Amino acid sequence: MYVGEAIRVVQWASGSMGRTAMRMVIDHANMDLVGTLVYSARKHGIDVGEIARRPVSGVLATNNIDDILRTDADVVLHMPRITLPYEALVPDVVRLLESGKNVISTAGFHWPDAHGELYAGPLRAAAIRGNATLAGVGVNPGMVAERLVMAASAMSVETDRIEIFETVDASAMASPEFVFGLMGLGSDPAEKDIRQGPLSELYGALFSEILYFCANHLGSKIAAIEPDHQLTIAPRDIVVAAGTIAKDTVAATEWRWTAYLENGTELLLSIIWTADRSLHDGDRQGHWVMNIKGRPDIKMTLDISEADPAKPPSRALTDAVCAVAINAIPEVIAAPAGLFAFQPPSISLQRQKV
Repeated sequence: MYVGEAIRVVQWASGSMGRTAMRMVIDHANMDLVGTLVYSARKHGIDVGEIARRPVSGVLATNNIDDILRTDADVVLHMPRITLPYEALVPDVVRLLESGKNVISTAGFHWPDAHGELYAGPLRAAAIRGNATLAGVGVNPGMVAERLVMAASAMSVETDRIEIFETVDASAMASPEFVFGLMGLGSDPAEKDIRQGPLSELYGALFSEILYFCANHLGSKIAAIEPDHQLTIAPRDIVVAAGTIAKDTVAATEWRWTAYLENGTELLLSIIWTADRSLHDGDRQGHWVMNIKGRPDIKMTLDISEADPAKPPSRALTDAVCAVAINAIPEVIAAPAGLFAFQPPSISLQRQKV
């Protein structure tokens, strides 16, 4: 898989996911961790081995992007937390690409053309100027719909409707900022409806990239996208690892979009983030349930779980996301300069419905 000299990797961000990726790079026989961008002043100047709980390496973490731009590296694993507004991360990525570094991000950039040329154009131009490649990867977005479902749809001669249901149990997630902030759990719908405003706009931008990606690979275009977001209100106080979700506040969100394609196919994407799975019906038995309705019907269920009971359940999904990013490195480095996306089997010959 890897030939020649070790691949020089920069890790961008050192939160839980970033530290996991750092360890994977350090432990890899054909990769060298040559730099790490940290957001905390406390971590600035600390050996990356110490941050990753590995032997001292002589490479010091920095909170200065200019240090990263000067670092001789083949690829940057870009793993900051997605933030508001969605386009806030673009300037840093543009600078990385212009410096000649390939960028693999878990924080968006899966299908930039979903947002039009004003968004995608500067990213594409920066990659061309730097002779570099930008790839957005992950499990969802990045893997479930774009690679698994699209590959399975090659078994269908007619695709009427694709449904992707995700259920994420947030009860063991320890970060209050993530659970109560980015997930929106614990918010009071009487004071603020999170289905409207910045949070809804953030997820609409991020997850729309899945729909545009799939439409492209189904040989069509999106005619319309209809959101139908739902809230589940806590019937009682619910204690989770991040804190307490008070009675009558949001215990679960369902972010839900239906895309209608010009060729007649419908794409449904539904994502439930919940503090208590018992609040929902039993239709969703897996982390992901994927239905392809057409000729023939296809149903798939995907679970990602932690085998070690001593480890937090969230480690399994973190490992999976980092693995997708690490395993993408050779293909992204070898790809032409520009915007990169994994290509599922061609299904452009599917019959148009009338």
